[in-house]
Amino acid sequence: MNPAITTILLLIISNLFMTFAWYGHLKLQSSGISSNWPLWGVILFSWGIALAEYSFMIPANRIGFSGNGGPFSLMQLKVIQEAVTLVIFTIVVMFVFGGETLRWNHILAFLLLIMAVYLMFMD
Repeated sequence: MNPAITTILLLIISNLFMTFAWYGHLKLQSSGISSNWPLWGVILFSWGIALAEYSFMIPANRIGFSGNGGPFSLMQLKVIQEAVTLVIFTIVVMFVFGGETLRWNHILAFLLLIMAVYLMFMD
């Protein structure tokens, strides 16, 4: 498979796990599942999810990095990762958490981020 596509797919999977590691405990709390958990329990739970996130992020960076034969510089990898993070976060928040509204300023911010990705790939 193409290293660029593999890298982006791994980043998407990684960011799904990252979003749930960072924000999933809030959904569990609001649904009453973890409302009585101590903070250290929530942290350990999130670390467990983050381990899965790293299991996809590290290979994505190794495969995608130009120093390992991949197509992307470190700067490009980072900007791609941030763009993927915002897209995944937005989808998860709108469909899993609910109650969030996508407003014009969010859309404009996403367009500016896409412009940042475009600028990162210019010579």
